[in-house]
Amino acid sequence: MRFKMILPALAGAALLLTGGAEAGTTGYLAAAVAAPGRPAKATQLDAGRKPAEVLAFLGLKPGMAAADIMTGSGYWAEIMANAVGPKGKVTAYEPQQFYNDPDEQKVWKVLTERRPDIDFVRYPFETFSAGDRTFDIVMISLNYHDLYWESAQYKIPRTDPKAFLNALYAGVKPGGVVGVIDHVGPGGDTRAVVDKLHRIDPATVEADFAAAGFVLEAKSRLLASDADDHSKMVFDPAIRGNTDRFLYRFRKAR
Repeated sequence: MRFKMILPALAGAALLLTGGAEAGTTGYLAAAVAAPGRPAKATQLDAGRKPAEVLAFLGLKPGMAAADIMTGSGYWAEIMANAVGPKGKVTAYEPQQFYNDPDEQKVWKVLTERRPDIDFVRYPFETFSAGDRTFDIVMISLNYHDLYWESAQYKIPRTDPKAFLNALYAGVKPGGVVGVIDHVGPGGDTRAVVDKLHRIDPATVEADFAAAGFVLEAKSRLLASDADDHSKMVFDPAIRGNTDRFLYRFRKAR
C-alpha cells in the first residue's frame, strides 16, 4: 500500500511552508551554476530560475544519482552534473517525440558532445521508465503538466499520469526526492486547462503524487510571482519567463 493511509496524514502535519530565499545555497551549488562552459542561453535564465537556491531546497549533494525528466536543452541536467561531481551521476531523459525535431537534434548533439559525463536517454513520451536506474533526486521542471497534454503535431498521444508516477516511484530510491516546478494554473478540467494555458492547478499535482505514494514534504515560494495572471498562456510575451511557479519537494518513504 506504500503507506498511503498513514504518510499523507503525517505529511500534512509536518509540511514545511517556505518563503522566498529560505533554502539558501552552498558553495558547491553556486560553483555548479557559475562553472565555465554553460551556454549563454542557459545562463541568461539563471536570474529567473534561481538554480542554486532550488537545488539547495531539494537537497542535491555531491555524489548523488540524479535525473532530469524532459530535460529539453539540458539546463537542469548540466547544473546538476556540475554539482554532483565525478562521484555522482546525472541521467537526462527526453521524449523520443521531441528528439525527432531537427532543431532539437542539433541541441542534443551539441549538449551530448560537450557533456559526455551525462547519460542522455530517450523514451516514448507516453511510457516513461527509469529502467534499472534508481535516483536520489529527480527534477521535473515546467513539464509535469505535459502529462495531461495531447498533440497531433508532436505525435503526443493521451498519456496516463498515474502510469508515469508509478514508473517514477519505482525509479526513486527509498528516502529519495522528486522536485516539481510548474506554472500555477486555475482549477477545472485539467486537460482543458493544460491544452489552453500550459498551466496546472497545484492541487492536481499534490493529489497525483499522493496517490502514487509520495509525501509532499515542503513547498516553496522561491519562484512565485503575485503579478502573474493565471488566465494567460505561459507563452504570452507579457508573462513568458515570469510566470507564477510552484516548487514542491516530494519524498519517497524509506
